[in-house]
Formats: sequence, C-alpha cells, structure tokens
Amino acid sequence: MKAKIHVTLKQGILDPQGKAIEHALDSLGFKDAANVRVGKYMELDLNQTDKAKAEVEVKAMCEKLLANTIIEEYRYELG
Repeated sequence: MKAKIHVTLKQGILDPQGKAIEHALDSLGFKDAANVRVGKYMELDLNQTDKAKAEVEVKAMCEKLLANTIIEEYRYELG
C-alpha cells in the first residue's frame, strides 16, 4: 500500500521560505502569485494490506516524526 503525505505549516505560522519564493516570483514578473506557502510531500510504501492498520501506522509516523504538530498540519492518502 502506498501512502502520500502532505505536511504544511498551520495558518498563522510565519513561512519565510514561502515569502522568499513569493518575492522571487514577483521579481521575475509573476505579479499574480500571493500568499505562497511551502510544505513537504512524502511517498512511502507500506507492507500492509489492511487499510485501517495502515492508517493507524501512517498517523503515528506523522505524529512522532514526519510533522511537528505544534506548527504543522498533515494529511495523507492511502492507496
């Protein structure tokens, strides 16, 4: 089973990397880009066929390592 995990900063948390990209896009002439936010995307294969068990495992991975839940939020897809 494949897990696709997206981790992003929570709303209200300053995103300096996103601001830098937004500024760079503006200086390149892309004036319509605004509120750029940067995150992480991960894919991993699980040796699990039970979707409920895989969901518990992926959630634990996110909570313990992949996301800093104080300032980040995550979502995942299993397939």
